[in-house]
Amino acid sequence: MPTKPAGAPRGARTGAVGALVALALLATAACGVGEPAAPPTVTAAPDVSVPKAAPPDPVKPKPEPQPKPVVWPLNGRLTGTKKVPARPAVAVKIENSPAARPQSGLQQADIVWEQVVEGGISRYVAVYHSKLPGTVGPVRSVRPMDPAIVAPMRGILAYSGGQPPFIRAVGRAKVQSVTMDGGDPGFRRSGDRAAPHNVYGSVNAFAKQATKSRATPPAAQFNYAAKVGKGTAATNDRKGRVADVRLSPAQRTVWRWTSKTKTYARFDGSAPSVSSGSQLRARNVLLLSVTMKNTRYRDPSGAPVPETQMVGRGKGVLLTRGKALSVTWSKKSTGKKLMLKTRGGDPVRLDPGNLWVELVPRGTGSWRVR
Repeated sequence: MPTKPAGAPRGARTGAVGALVALALLATAACGVGEPAAPPTVTAAPDVSVPKAAPPDPVKPKPEPQPKPVVWPLNGRLTGTKKVPARPAVAVKIENSPAARPQSGLQQADIVWEQVVEGGISRYVAVYHSKLPGTVGPVRSVRPMDPAIVAPMRGILAYSGGQPPFIRAVGRAKVQSVTMDGGDPGFRRSGDRAAPHNVYGSVNAFAKQATKSRATPPAAQFNYAAKVGKGTAATNDRKGRVADVRLSPAQRTVWRWTSKTKTYARFDGSAPSVSSGSQLRARNVLLLSVTMKNTRYRDPSGAPVPETQMVGRGKGVLLTRGKALSVTWSKKSTGKKLMLKTRGGDPVRLDPGNLWVELVPRGTGSWRVR
């Protein structure tokens, strides 16, 4: 039998394979010696940073509140002081018959009311607060319409005397009476006039007699603009340079605008009305149509004493700075102040300054404005 060629031993073949693998590994390792590894790839992130906020504006200090200007309550003028002086309003009853002219102290009043009394003559209720003159007059007696005029001010009414019912009405209106007949200080008789037209008084002396509850400033009786020329009538288009007022057959009062002084000059008929040597003038003139009736009381001559009805409502005209404004007035009770509105219902403001009020009897009195 033929003999098979002898092959390599099995162990020899296994060793050869292992050697070949080892050589391959060595070759691979040898190829990588000395070569740095590639750096990792980094992808940059998009810029999403938030911009820095602008610094806040500096905090501005709050402005100091400006104090309101202090004005006299009865004329709207600046007092020039930090507060209104603690003194009462003093109303004085002053005569206007021909025998009483010229008067004293009227030009210093804040408000003057002219009313018709018995016989058709007129008398004044002159109200003082911003100025307290040492001499006013001639001072006469109280009348039934006076309490309703002065009650809203809760002050003093100075007069020579009067019928007991009229005096009691002043007290019921919470107004303090200061009277010559009652022996109160501040009155004197002048030797230059015949009685009863010779009684004069000191407003300053009357004010010092105020009780504790009345020694305080009065409430404002009307609304005032902040400046002269800014009142409701002053900014109106209607002319009002002359007011010819017929209070009665015995009293005609005329007001004439004077551009030089920016005031209205007063006349009794055609004669200038004079007080303490100067013609009387007003910044504001108010004409009110009022009801007047006779009371059951009579004066010493036997004439019936009339009463102007102050509680109620009616029409009127306000004159300021050469202009005229139609108004309506109303007064709810004796103690309430008189309210003024335009015909459209808006509140009325006066120019700062003094005021004269003409109480014109409805039906028997009249006025003409031009």
